[in-house]
Amino acid sequence: MIGWLIIACEVGFWVFVLAGLCSRYIWKKKRLGAFLLICTPIVDLILLIVTVIDLKNGAVATTIHGIAAVYIGVSIAFGHRMIQWADGHFNYRFGNGDKPVKIKYGKEHARKEREGWYRHLLSLFIGGGILISITLYINNYAQTESLMHIMLLWSLIVVIDFIISFSYTLFPKKQKA
Repeated sequence: MIGWLIIACEVGFWVFVLAGLCSRYIWKKKRLGAFLLICTPIVDLILLIVTVIDLKNGAVATTIHGIAAVYIGVSIAFGHRMIQWADGHFNYRFGNGDKPVKIKYGKEHARKEREGWYRHLLSLFIGGGILISITLYINNYAQTESLMHIMLLWSLIVVIDFIISFSYTLFPKKQKA
């Protein structure tokens, strides 16, 4: 059930984003658009509440429960950035805005990669905090053991992301001649 809820929450997140952007740029309803975009965190809250209730009712934590925390951490850390990206493209396409610029080379690209890693680290702290909080709240390590495995795997992924992201600082990507 939690797996389907994660999928529904991801779809719900993008439905709110798309509805907000359509309201803002196509239907010219700026307040409605802002309201719909502000509703995106509600999806995360619903997922968190259902996950905790499921575990508190005795479900043994699975990878899916851990992914719910990962989803929430990533959504909070990257959600605003994803909405800004979508807003820029929507504004260009439907609102006569400027074409979004994609930075692919040099120091500016390296800075963007580092910023992405900082957001990834933030998502680890948020999601990891959720995982640890759930583990402490349930207070049954045997029931929540897989949540700590998710935490370890995620930590490894953040380390790999660090190496890749900061490699652009040492070896900036150069534009082909």
